[in-house]
Amino acid sequence: MKKIILVLLFVCSILDAKINGVVSILPQQTFLEAIGGDKVDVTLMIKPGNSPHTYEPKPSQMKDISKADVYFSIGVEFEKVWLEKFKNQNQNMKVIDISKGIKKIDMVEHGHNHSNHDEDHENKDPHIWTSPKNVRIIAKNIYNSLIKLDIANENYYKTNLDKFLQHIDATDKKIKTILNQKNRKFMVFHPSWGYFAKDYNLIQVAIEVEGKNPKPKELKHLVEEAKEEKVNVIFTSPEFSDALALQLANELKIPVIKISPLNKNWSQNLETFAKAIANKKD
Repeated sequence: MKKIILVLLFVCSILDAKINGVVSILPQQTFLEAIGGDKVDVTLMIKPGNSPHTYEPKPSQMKDISKADVYFSIGVEFEKVWLEKFKNQNQNMKVIDISKGIKKIDMVEHGHNHSNHDEDHENKDPHIWTSPKNVRIIAKNIYNSLIKLDIANENYYKTNLDKFLQHIDATDKKIKTILNQKNRKFMVFHPSWGYFAKDYNLIQVAIEVEGKNPKPKELKHLVEEAKEEKVNVIFTSPEFSDALALQLANELKIPVIKISPLNKNWSQNLETFAKAIANKKD
């Protein structure tokens, strides 16, 4: 009898075992939790307020890597430095690129697009999650990965996926309603919103590009462009210094709004961003 109970307990523990998944950034955590639900334990690498360009994992996070079943990569700069180290730390951990199938766009260069870059060039914009269209692809990639790791719960993941896809579509529809007006440019300190701009026929004008502030001549051009296009706000992110943005805003007599593309409340964050561009109050 004891043996039967022990076997049953062992089987139950296997069935109840959660997938230990690791993600780089907060929006990924939101997506994985939406689809994985209570079948997945999610570990976040880049903690709130930190930049994916410079973050270094803490020792406790390296321990989490040792216990992980799967790492969901998304293509941020942090991964270029650390992903290989994580693989060496835990050779049993699967690494899945959830950006697969997304066509990357070029980073902007002080209001102008780079051109003639290969698909895998380092100047491709990594901020793919600012586009609802891209998040649909990301969600499906997560689902396909989870059912390979845990086929027993396929129906559970499918139900969650369908619900999340509806949520993405509702977010997209709401943003289109908010931006139902003449197309316009918006100014940002760090160019994190290129995919959002592409989705909604907007133009992102960047102050800082690839960690470099504009030269005086470029700065003068930015001020002239902002006046001409009647730019009514400059967006900065808490992960970066906003000193230069504040200087520009003071000259243009427009506000600076802090909004992070790394916000965990993905859909609400995009709607807030759209409202600020459209100069609409809640």
